[in-house]
Amino acid sequence: MKSRHSHPTIESLLPRAALLVVTCGLLGYWFSGNEWVKPGESDPLVRDTISVATSATQEHPECNANEPSALNLQVQEMLAQGGCPGWISLASEPQLLQELPPLDAQQPSPHTQHDGQVRATAYTDQEPTDDDLLGEQDDLLELSPLPSTHKRPSSNETPPKLSTEAEQNKEQAEDLLEDRNDLLEVPREGLSMPKNGITEESEEDLLNDRDDLLMPDLQDTTDRAFPNDQSATNNNRTPSGVIAPSGGRAPNSSPRENSHSTGQATQPQQGGLFAPPALDAPNPHAGASTGKTDSGKKTSTKTQQQLQQERCQFVADSMYPDATSCRTCHEKIYDEWSVSSHAYAAVSPMYQKFEQTIHNLTHGTIGYFCFRCHSPVGTALGYQRTTALWDMPQAAREGVTCVACHRVNEMYSKTNGERRIVPGDIHAPVYGTIGGDGVAEVIAKRGDYKVKIDPNDKKPGQPIHQAGLCFPQLSKSEFCTSCHQVAVHPGIKLEVVWEQYRASPACKKGVSCQDCHMGRIPGVASGYEVGAAAIVNKKKVNENRKHANHTFYGPGYSIAHPGVFPWHPKAKRWTMQEWLMFDWRAGWGTKGFEDAVDNGIIEMKFPKVWDDVDDRMDAREIIEDNQKKLAKKNKLRHAVLENGSHVDGPFFKRQPRVGQDLRFTYNVINTNDGHNLPTASLGAQPQLWANVVLIGPTGERLWETGYLDCNGDLADIHSVEVRNKRMPFDWQLFNLQTMFLITGAKGTDREFPLPVNVSIDQLPFIRPGAQPISTINHPPFIRMESRSLPALGSRKVPYKVPGKLVCQPGRYRLSFRMRSRAEPPYFMRFCNSTPEMVRSMTEGIMDFHQASFEFEVR
Repeated sequence: MKSRHSHPTIESLLPRAALLVVTCGLLGYWFSGNEWVKPGESDPLVRDTISVATSATQEHPECNANEPSALNLQVQEMLAQGGCPGWISLASEPQLLQELPPLDAQQPSPHTQHDGQVRATAYTDQEPTDDDLLGEQDDLLELSPLPSTHKRPSSNETPPKLSTEAEQNKEQAEDLLEDRNDLLEVPREGLSMPKNGITEESEEDLLNDRDDLLMPDLQDTTDRAFPNDQSATNNNRTPSGVIAPSGGRAPNSSPRENSHSTGQATQPQQGGLFAPPALDAPNPHAGASTGKTDSGKKTSTKTQQQLQQERCQFVADSMYPDATSCRTCHEKIYDEWSVSSHAYAAVSPMYQKFEQTIHNLTHGTIGYFCFRCHSPVGTALGYQRTTALWDMPQAAREGVTCVACHRVNEMYSKTNGERRIVPGDIHAPVYGTIGGDGVAEVIAKRGDYKVKIDPNDKKPGQPIHQAGLCFPQLSKSEFCTSCHQVAVHPGIKLEVVWEQYRASPACKKGVSCQDCHMGRIPGVASGYEVGAAAIVNKKKVNENRKHANHTFYGPGYSIAHPGVFPWHPKAKRWTMQEWLMFDWRAGWGTKGFEDAVDNGIIEMKFPKVWDDVDDRMDAREIIEDNQKKLAKKNKLRHAVLENGSHVDGPFFKRQPRVGQDLRFTYNVINTNDGHNLPTASLGAQPQLWANVVLIGPTGERLWETGYLDCNGDLADIHSVEVRNKRMPFDWQLFNLQTMFLITGAKGTDREFPLPVNVSIDQLPFIRPGAQPISTINHPPFIRMESRSLPALGSRKVPYKVPGKLVCQPGRYRLSFRMRSRAEPPYFMRFCNSTPEMVRSMTEGIMDFHQASFEFEVR
């Protein structure tokens, strides 16, 4: 018995297979001899449509979609080079495309070529509706081409009747592309094909002279609410308010191009819904200028940039006036502030380099952490951290300017610079430590002082603020906390001045930061000077008032171009970029240099802005004034370092003998009772070290510690010369610099310039530690090794000179000096600083507690 699940044999399947093959062959033969697609009507659209018929003949009946031809290959190459997204499908249907015309032929109207007639669609004329939210303005989305809704035609289709002339005109008025070329279509006759897609008028105009909607167009005076044709009326409007042009034009042409090609501006259509602007009227919504006209020629880019900066400056002055505005009445305070570290905060080249370095290391996750303190006005105005300094308003460039402190009326603590500045123009109230009795006196006698407190007052007079209010925290140490107690996201406290102060004897005695850093003597709480609060039109106000010095004494110094910093009122004659082109080190503007240039001894090609000898000499006067300010600041630096520390020594253990090791000590004392020595911003950077030299009886240098290598670095593990065995390691170096220590994969902790606590991943993102940093004060594997002296602390520094160097009797001399600088060169190179920056940093090293001691060796 056969099973019901038995499989059929091969003999039973052969007849079935043969029958199937014969059937497929007959069907294929039948389909090959007949038209395989029944022509159909275009799919109806929501809007009313009309049929417009154009006659056409098939110019390439031999083309087959499955057989490549010259036309097929040309179409593929053209569309592929043009970047058309549908070039593959279009190239496989050459019968749907018209023949490629020569480049110099007349441009025909766009159409698609088929075997027979073409059925096209166009929108009927409709009047604007009442709910037109665009107010009959151009809808940019309405100009986008609609997807094709045509089916493949057939040669058997009955040609429709030719449309009347009125219907053709109606189609022209309702063309959604406004008779512009569709970028997906084949290029038409007469189309100028520029090389590499760039027009001949402008080799840099990547928009092919089309309007850039993101840029202003001060030259374009064509009213876009009207058609180009003078006879166009409102009847030519489409339902969305788009006006169809009267005639077609090449896709790279425009009314602007036609008008500028003749050198004359086209007068726009008069009348209608909107009055056209004047031909020379600027664009009220213009942004930054591109510096080019429509023909591609450069215009006065500098003028447009200056206009844009003037607008930004006007907005900034109306909210946050710069220090120059305050200088009129507070000139002494301005001169003190102009050379201070507060005024240097934003212009500092090292800040700019360091901020960019930590931003790169953390892949941007550090955010605006540094920018908030170094440019509080720039932060308040919403400027990006990447904005060039010369593109910011003056108040943002001034760092910690006047309003950064005197326009704050809220109490803050550890906020890392997140502090609100009260906006207001020059007439808005300011905040101080005493009150506004002097301001009230001037306002009461405004006629005598010739001032005005109302911006609407058109009479002559000096504008001043309307009131002076008391803000008690401004005179307390807590006010400094928001910027001088810095803890970054990983948990590292880069600056701990506030915590050091809170644990210091000065805090217990009630001595504030202002008492030492703004008092009468730098670094010593000894009271304040007395002077006029302001001088208004040469009349002193409150002559016996307490004067706080706004230099803000400290060890910091400038490495910026002396024409850029200190701030000089006359320096605004040139921009910051122009100042950076002035080679002050070469002696430009000095009498000796200019005489050498006049006599032909020196041949120099100056930048255009500095080509005039009078300009160079005027700039040299400003630089010399600023260098005098810097020299005065250096005296204050020296005073604050001398007053805040003391050195005793040397102390010998026994009488020096020839051939015996010479052992001695120095005692370094921190006489400052407010914080450690050293302290300051980013504790791993400031260096404070001792340089000791032993001079022999004949004047030769026998031994030294605290020396520098050829790069300006100390001879420690960060020195390239030491690592390359070209200089001996300084084993007896006394350096109070705080160091970053990290734990590597193996070995002990090691020093590192700038560690970033990141996850082990391809993209490092800064993250907080998982441990309680409030107790350990650092995240895992990163810590800071503090080597500074605490308040009123001291340290004995032992030294040893090998006996083989003390080989003859006579009089020897020990020379000692403490040295201070803001940044070590290895850290500056880590931040990609320029050689000029490193040179200026090394030149700014401050020597203090210099002493020599002579002794006899028997």
